[in-house]
Amino acid sequence: MNYITKNSNEQKELLTRFLRYVKTYSESDSTAADSNVFPSTPQQRDFAHMLATELTAIGLANVQVTDFSYVYGVLPASPGCESIPPFCVLAHLDTVDEVTGKNVNPQVHENYDGKHIDLAHGVLHAPEIDAALAQAARERDTIITTDGNTLLGADDKAGIAAIMTAVSYLAAHKELAHGTIEIVFSPDEETGHGMDKVPLELIRSKRAYTVDGGHIGELETECFNAVGTTVTFTGKAAHTGNARKAGMINAIAMAATFVTALPSRELPETTDGLEGFFAPLDIAGTIEQSSVYLLLRDFESDEMEKRKTLVEQLAHAVAASFKGSVEVVHKTQYVNMKRKIDEQPAVAGDLIKAYEAANVAPVFTPIRGGTDGSRLTELGIPTPNIFTGAHNFHSRSEWASLSQMCKAADVLINLAQIVK
Repeated sequence: MNYITKNSNEQKELLTRFLRYVKTYSESDSTAADSNVFPSTPQQRDFAHMLATELTAIGLANVQVTDFSYVYGVLPASPGCESIPPFCVLAHLDTVDEVTGKNVNPQVHENYDGKHIDLAHGVLHAPEIDAALAQAARERDTIITTDGNTLLGADDKAGIAAIMTAVSYLAAHKELAHGTIEIVFSPDEETGHGMDKVPLELIRSKRAYTVDGGHIGELETECFNAVGTTVTFTGKAAHTGNARKAGMINAIAMAATFVTALPSRELPETTDGLEGFFAPLDIAGTIEQSSVYLLLRDFESDEMEKRKTLVEQLAHAVAASFKGSVEVVHKTQYVNMKRKIDEQPAVAGDLIKAYEAANVAPVFTPIRGGTDGSRLTELGIPTPNIFTGAHNFHSRSEWASLSQMCKAADVLINLAQIVK
């Protein structure tokens, strides 16, 4: 069933919400988050309180912002449906700090006809280089872009807009029977810390759904296994003019040699689909001590162990060749959620029915990354991911489809009536 139809008041409200959200500064800070600052930025708390006010106005119960800036609220069950097991829907408050999310100036292109859209900083939207944009042009969709100076923030404010629209519709249409629905908006997803302080004591649901995907139809039940690895090389400093006699051991050279020794065909820029990778993100230090931080990603747990072993072997081989030393520290970030979701087939099965009820064909796409749902699944609440209509995440080229955001809301409204 389609509820948020073209040119309806609900569609207009969704667009208004989305534009308000992307204009609201909520960028997170990876460095602060890694230093145990939570939430990592004060603007996330401001956005949380804004959304809590809106949820209260819609009519949700027990709305609150926790000490760590999680927004929580409950859409009560319809009369007679109180015994239906509840489910939870989630989206995240923050935008990445890789591209500024301050002073976002969204551009609305109604009935997009496929013409090139030239924006600041050389940002070009052209259907011939973007298949999703070509589809939007064929459908004369309304799309929302940046002005080229910032990212858009559709990741994940498109998800928030879809959730708010769906719960608002359900609250207003009492004839649509449903069980209890819990809403959680989380901070610091983009820093990898989104579930660090999740209020599990509030959440009654035994299943959940993140609304944090991309193109229409995407239904994600598997993701990478993720490890963050720090490789620290220790050398010996000496005056460069007397380096040979003094026995200098250059830790910077060791770090550089290690990075170049990583398999060139197993880097993010050379892989796709179900292929894993090594991703060096940071290299820093001095002659005496230098470190490399890299991400290890793989869909298979045994292959991840092989990646960890290879990193260790390469690091120790490099250190030995320079007569230096090295320490390798691996930290698990999240694990593939597929196995735990497969153990409870109704969780994804009901979502597939909701897609079909909304006339959306499910497309099972593995996440080349992770969501809050990855970590929540690991914590015992299986959590597949739903599309939002957002595209070109984490860039000035980010854009969102209005019709696809509406379809995400339709999926949620249908899901509410399917879960029994």
